[in-house]
Amino acid sequence: MPTSGGETHAANKRAVAEKLRALFSTPIESLGAAAADAYEDGAQLNAFHPVNEATGADQIVGALWQPLRTAFPDLERRDRIVVPGHYEGHDFVAIMSDLQGRFEQDWIDIPANHEVVTLRCCEIHRVGDNGRVAETHMLVDTLDLMRQAGVWPVAPSLGAEITWPAPAGGGGADLEACDLERGLESLRLVKAMHAGLGEFDGTDLKSMDHARFWSPGFMWYGPAGIGTSKGLAGFEAHHQIPFLRGFPDRRVHKHVANVYDGDFVVTGGWPSVIGTHSGPDWLGTGPTGREIHFRVMDFYRVDGELIAENWVPIDIADVLRQMGVDVFARVRHLRGQPRTAL
Repeated sequence: MPTSGGETHAANKRAVAEKLRALFSTPIESLGAAAADAYEDGAQLNAFHPVNEATGADQIVGALWQPLRTAFPDLERRDRIVVPGHYEGHDFVAIMSDLQGRFEQDWIDIPANHEVVTLRCCEIHRVGDNGRVAETHMLVDTLDLMRQAGVWPVAPSLGAEITWPAPAGGGGADLEACDLERGLESLRLVKAMHAGLGEFDGTDLKSMDHARFWSPGFMWYGPAGIGTSKGLAGFEAHHQIPFLRGFPDRRVHKHVANVYDGDFVVTGGWPSVIGTHSGPDWLGTGPTGREIHFRVMDFYRVDGELIAENWVPIDIADVLRQMGVDVFARVRHLRGQPRTAL
């Protein structure tokens, strides 16, 4: 976990952010050229369900950028957190953004409401030569877009459904410098918190002693379907207890990257967590007995020696798909479109 290389990481932040912004600002007919500049030859996109995978700039444009820009013709990208780093021999840049614009044409079976919407977008980019992207892991909260479009397909969230805010204090998206020494301290705190999860004795949440890692009023911003909570009691009630009950054998699989800069840390895996859905009533769905793979990222802000904010994108639509629930089919049904089978 080196603390050198700050200039390289800052340059990567600027290069990746600039190339991604061009995919929004360029005329839609020029997307191919902007993508060719943004992605290396053979770049791999690992995206949210139902986009999922694409290889090479042309496929990535066809699967992701062309439909997105068509559905949201004035879409703007607002980066909230940008964190670079080096992990397992590669450079990365992780970004949390708001994508904001008018929803003018249907997208992935979600009906356009012709109003301004905000897409939660979180990405981890592996950086190749000349600041071009070699691989992307990308989560867009499609369930939250369904909420904004007025077609909610699952049980109500236990937490609050709100627009995710930018980090308190306004930091997080400085493209000019990196504080890797402070970032390493932040990473150590986050990793200690992760280790605490493994101390759970199966019955008593106090066995994890998690209060020592989080500020008293910390904010936990969960994906649509789970929702947002404040403080340890809210976090336990709205997310932790339901998840521990639903997946009692859950286990960490592998992280795509662990990166850090100043007060910010980003981790993520594809999948990050694997568990058997054997417990009751998670997301309003009874136990299926299926092994579920979770595409997850965590964006953390550390305040002093405690974690103050945690944004947690999860591909809930993909999780539900694995549990036998097709939220996009449910949206089509809500819109009066015929189901393919009874």
